[in-house]
Amino acid sequence: MIAAKTILVATDFGPESEIALRYGKDLARAFGAALHVVHVTDNLFARSVDGFGYAGFPPQLQEEIEAEARKRTDALLDESERNELNAVTATVTHNGPAAAIVEYARTHAVDLIIVGTHGRGAVARVFLGSVAERIVRSAPCPVLTVRHPEHDFVLPDALVAVSKA
Repeated sequence: MIAAKTILVATDFGPESEIALRYGKDLARAFGAALHVVHVTDNLFARSVDGFGYAGFPPQLQEEIEAEARKRTDALLDESERNELNAVTATVTHNGPAAAIVEYARTHAVDLIIVGTHGRGAVARVFLGSVAERIVRSAPCPVLTVRHPEHDFVLPDALVAVSKA
C-alpha cells in the first residue's frame, strides 16, 4: 500500500504548474496528506556579481521579487484548502530551482514531489536542461511529472460535480 503523508508541488506559476497543483490537491485529499506548495526565486545577487564584486542592480530588487513571489505563491491556496489539506506555501531563494526543491523535500520529509514539465524534445533538453529532469534524478522520493496539455485524469471540480449528477 502506498502511503504519502507529505506532498510537495513545485510551481513556477505556469500552466504546467497549475495542472501539477490540481494533482497535488487531489492526491493530498485522497491520502490525507499535508500539502506543501513551493516556488523558487532566482538569487539575483549571486548571479549578478561581476569580477569586481559589484552587483548590477539595486539590492532592494531581490526583496521586491521575493515579496511578489510570496504573494503569488500564497494566492495559490485559499483558507479552506490550507485547513483541509494542512497546506503551507513557501518561497525559497536559491541559485538552482531543482536543487532548492530537492533540498526542501529532504528537509521536510516529503513523500512525493509533483512538478509540471514543458515536455520539450530531446535536443532542447540537451541545450536548455530540464528542472523536472534534475528533480527526478536527485529527489529523495518519487516524483510525478505532469505535462500540459497531455492526457489529464484529474477533472476540474465543476466537471466532477456534473458527472456525479
